[in-house]
Amino acid sequence: MTAHSKTIPATLIPGDGIGPEIVESVIEILDAVEAPFVWDRQLAGMAGVDAVNDPLPKQTIESIRRTGLALKGPLTTPVGGGFKSINVTLRQEFGLFANLRPTKTIVPGGRFDDIDLVLFRENLEGYYAAMEHYIPVGEDPKGIALSSGFTSRAECRRIVKYAFDYAVKNNRKTVTIVHKANILKLLTGLFLEEGRKVAEEYKGRIAFNERIVDACAMQLVINPWQFDVVVTTNLFGDILSDLTAGLVGGLGMAPGANIGEKAAVFEAVHGSAPDIAGKGIANPLALLLAAVMMLRHVGHEKQADRIDAAIKKVITEGGVRTKDLGGNATSKELTAALKQGLA
Repeated sequence: MTAHSKTIPATLIPGDGIGPEIVESVIEILDAVEAPFVWDRQLAGMAGVDAVNDPLPKQTIESIRRTGLALKGPLTTPVGGGFKSINVTLRQEFGLFANLRPTKTIVPGGRFDDIDLVLFRENLEGYYAAMEHYIPVGEDPKGIALSSGFTSRAECRRIVKYAFDYAVKNNRKTVTIVHKANILKLLTGLFLEEGRKVAEEYKGRIAFNERIVDACAMQLVINPWQFDVVVTTNLFGDILSDLTAGLVGGLGMAPGANIGEKAAVFEAVHGSAPDIAGKGIANPLALLLAAVMMLRHVGHEKQADRIDAAIKKVITEGGVRTKDLGGNATSKELTAALKQGLA
């Protein structure tokens, strides 16, 4: 996809709870900057269950296969009923090996200021591809729960190389590989071993260091400014990316991207917040930031820069903020302010 394409087909999944509301806000702002996307709207989550008894309908999968690009609101995987996690299914279906979570301070004056780091999480392996079962003990059929994850050399290399390539392209200085090779000597030892090999290939261009995951968690809270690009395994990446989101005000400010060779899915990381659905007070910024990442992914930097600048202006001036950001603005009021702030 080039920046010169007149229109770019993309799948749009409004999702559940506050999903449809924040999606409408984001589309309004994308339209205001004349973003190139032509949307194919599809159902997933509870909306998919209600329509066709499937949280990830075949039609939705086919749409993403056709467009190779999707923006999705928060989805709810139904509890019980044998439904698999929608996010895990999407990642496996399309080989979305890289989960990319940027963390940047937007709301000034918080506990941490000037945070600017990017976390890459391996998306297909580890304990999230776990094979689990019980072993009976005496009369208890569930006496022991056993889980076995796996790590492949090929995927370790692919995610670390992707993080280093990103660092080169975005003028980043350092990549930190996060592991637990002191205890999980094989499972994460292989990740570290392969990571070191990749780091050698970028010597002189990108600095490299490594951290044990528990020490990394502590250091992210004590001195997050020492980190630039972080790359880690699936489970550790899931935990640390929520920690980094906490440094800048929580999941309401956390966009995410799931990247593969044939498709890319951009999302708000937070949940569907059914308790505030329909009240018109949801914060659309996480999904809007994901849409900005999506614009950059297809080479439309100018529109992305315009939205980024509007977010910074509106939030820094602080007159219009939703409740979670310490204000009283409705979703529509924030959307209108952002549109007005577009240069």
